[in-house]
Amino acid sequence: MRVFRGRAATIETDREASRRLLSTAADGEPAVRVWTPHRQVAFGRRDRRLEGFGRARERARERGFPPVERDVGGRAVAYDGATTLAFARAEPVADFRRGTDDRYERATAAVADALRSLEGGLEPSRGEPDDSFCPGTHSLSLAASDVEAGGNGRHRKVVGIAQRVRQDAAVVAGIVLVANRDQLAAVLEAVYGALEVPFDPGTVGSVSSAGGPSDPAVVREALEDALVGDETDVTVASVATGE
Repeated sequence: MRVFRGRAATIETDREASRRLLSTAADGEPAVRVWTPHRQVAFGRRDRRLEGFGRARERARERGFPPVERDVGGRAVAYDGATTLAFARAEPVADFRRGTDDRYERATAAVADALRSLEGGLEPSRGEPDDSFCPGTHSLSLAASDVEAGGNGRHRKVVGIAQRVRQDAAVVAGIVLVANRDQLAAVLEAVYGALEVPFDPGTVGSVSSAGGPSDPAVVREALEDALVGDETDVTVASVATGE
C-alpha cells in the first residue's frame, strides 16, 4: 500500500496529487491519503446545473474561500485550510459493476473507528440531520457538547463520504470537520442560499464541538491508521516532494 502525506503548493497541484491515488490503484497498489486541503469551497456536479451557481461562487470568493469544482461528491463542501481534513482510499477494481457497497461500508466503518479512538468519548452515528451540507447516504454525525453554542446534544454532521469508480480503480473519499464549525457554517449558508438549496447551518458539526480534539494532526493520524488497517507492506510518499 502507498500512503501519501502532505499538501502540494496550490489547489490545482494538490488536486492532481489526489488523482495520483487512482493511477496508483489502477497499477495494482492500494493507496491512502489524509490531509488538510487548501482553503476553498469545492462544488459538486449537481451545483453546476443550478441557476445560482455563479452567485454561489462569488459568495464563496467574497468570504475568502476560492471556489473550485470537484470530481467526487454531490453538493458544496468547505475547507478552512487549517482544520478541515480530507481523506481518500483508492484500490484496484476487477469489475467496476461490483463492490460499491462494500467499499462504502469499509470506509465508513474505518472512519467511525478512528473517531472512537480519539479522546473525548466520541460515538459517531450513521446518517445526518435534515438539510445538511452535501446531503448523502454515507455520512457520520456526532452529538454536540458545546452547550454555549446551542449544541446541547444535538447531532451534527461531521463526515461526508463519496465514491468514484473507474473500470480499473475506485476511490472512496470524504471530509472530516475537526474544528472552526462557525466559519464553515457561515460560508456554507451563503453558498447554499445562492444555490437555493435547503440548508440549516446548525447541522454543521465538528470533532471539537462534540468534545473531541481540535488538533487536526491528531485526527489525521487516527484516520490514516484506520484507513490503512491491517496492511503491513506500506510505503510512505511525500506529496510536497514527490518522493
